[in-house]
Amino acid sequence: MPTPIVRRAIVEDCPRMLELVRELALYERAPDEVTVTLEHFITSGFGANPVWWAFVVEEDGMIQGFALYYIRYSTWKGQRMYLEDIIVTEAARGRKLGKMLMDALIEEAKEKKFSGIVWQVLEWNEPALNFYKKFDASFDPEWVNAVLNLG
Repeated sequence: MPTPIVRRAIVEDCPRMLELVRELALYERAPDEVTVTLEHFITSGFGANPVWWAFVVEEDGMIQGFALYYIRYSTWKGQRMYLEDIIVTEAARGRKLGKMLMDALIEEAKEKKFSGIVWQVLEWNEPALNFYKKFDASFDPEWVNAVLNLG
């Protein structure tokens, strides 16, 4: 088994990253919810004003997962990393690739002096909940998600 490596995502990784996004959407029972185009995805991460950054984990030249984040501002806590997605393809789970990605995110957040990392997880996604518990994450049942779709 080749040694996995974590590195910053580059524009050429975007098609594979979107494949993994679609795999996640299928797992989360919402395959039709992925409407972003590859062009928009690329521009948003690698255009003149990027709004997201990511790490990928690869084995033998094949991306097996990624973690994508952006900066969120809290009026109470200041700048925080918002983890939008951490995805490891189903065939590669159980090999500590997710931990490698999470460790890279934690290191990045510390280097950038963010006050923390926040994210959402579906309440029924027991494997994800158990994964995050290994990092001593706390879960807040008080807040309700709100979305205003504009398009």
